[in-house]
Amino acid sequence: MALEIKEVNSKKELKDFIKFPFGLYKGNPYYVTPLIDFEMSTLRKDKNPAFYHAEAKYWVATQNGKIVGRIAAIVLEPELNKKKLARFGWIDFIDDKAVSELLLETAQEWAQSKGATGIHGPMGFTDLDFEGALVEGFEELATQATIYNYPYYVDHFKAWGMEPAATWVELRGKAPLKNPEKVSRAVKLISERFKVNVKEFKNTKEILKYAPGVFEVLNEAYSDLYGYIPLTQKQIDYYVEQYFGFIRKEFVCIIVNEHDEVVGFALTLPSLSRAFQKAKGSLYPFGFIHVLKSFYFNDLADLFLIGVKPEYQKLGIHALIFDYLQKIYEKKGIKYMASGPMLADNKNVLNTWSQFDLDIGKIKRSCFIKQF
Repeated sequence: MALEIKEVNSKKELKDFIKFPFGLYKGNPYYVTPLIDFEMSTLRKDKNPAFYHAEAKYWVATQNGKIVGRIAAIVLEPELNKKKLARFGWIDFIDDKAVSELLLETAQEWAQSKGATGIHGPMGFTDLDFEGALVEGFEELATQATIYNYPYYVDHFKAWGMEPAATWVELRGKAPLKNPEKVSRAVKLISERFKVNVKEFKNTKEILKYAPGVFEVLNEAYSDLYGYIPLTQKQIDYYVEQYFGFIRKEFVCIIVNEHDEVVGFALTLPSLSRAFQKAKGSLYPFGFIHVLKSFYFNDLADLFLIGVKPEYQKLGIHALIFDYLQKIYEKKGIKYMASGPMLADNKNVLNTWSQFDLDIGKIKRSCFIKQF
């Protein structure tokens, strides 16, 4: 039977779309299964507030009645108006260039019909969605917030005429037993001179008051980064509800100024990668047990997001964040750390991390682009 492309229209088809990579990566020890409910919420127009300024289409490629590939095409109004670019994401396929070509050409046709003159990806609706195809580090466990893909994906993208537009690196390594002397000396001085401090919380509920401020800092700190589109208030409310239900207060560092305004933050958490693998896409009936165990019995922490307001970035606020995390990780038995993607040309951030004995660049991922 010939290779066919089919648009996803129903909830059942969307679930099949989401679950396709579960089979593609079955038995792979590095792939982390996402939660189906989270994916459904992200991809549904009636759930995700990104659709207030976005359009999206989803397709699956089938052969002999079996799904052999999937792709999402996304148009964000701010990006389309400014750069004439569309996005592709949620792309997975068997090692057959006819499949990947059909998927990408279908996404391109739709993007062109919307006025785009180029397409890039893998990208999501926001910087908090899965982005960047893995190009190095195929034998490293993915975090629950990053893409894992087979090495052949990159060959398929290049064969279709795409080239890298941006590259991210991730760090892996042992959590520091102590902070560098430079960091330790700076903490007290910075707090006193600039009237900033680490906010202490009695419970998770108290953190929610500062959650909107965290995302406001994110919007400012990430505004110039590749592919970043500022989050709207509706999106901020959505992410507060989505993500702040998956935090432990000890693993969240929030820096405030003398007016109790958020000026810097670090959202970290015990790694849920192994828990998500065992949950196989669902928290129920037993997946939540694996998540709870990972929350409280874990020696690996994921650094999900770190941000500092631009006007505070040269004041050493990162020292307060690192000092706090080192102490809490030591107290909670965290021995290893894994970061999310950081742009490879973001020298300020990479130089900050170079003070620690961590492997930076062991994992690399790229966004690919094609103009048409």
